[in-house]
Amino acid sequence: MAMDLVQVRLPKGLIKDIDGEVASGRYMNRSDVIRDALRLMTLRKMVGVLPNKGDSVKEVQEIREKLARNIKSFKDVQEINTLANE
Repeated sequence: MAMDLVQVRLPKGLIKDIDGEVASGRYMNRSDVIRDALRLMTLRKMVGVLPNKGDSVKEVQEIREKLARNIKSFKDVQEINTLANE
């Protein structure tokens, strides 16, 4: 997947937290931590919007996988949200 470069200034405390996640082995690098945090932010926005189909854990996992594969812009997030509500 092609990715754009975005530079962000972060406080030292957040960088320390990010580096701690990498050091723990949960993530391979800083970029993975930040991408996952942004996905989580997007999912939190969708809480209460998702239809209840009986297995909410599975629903969230499916949406997270779609986000990881397909999100390139906030328009993509809106499109995924629309699909989730069908």
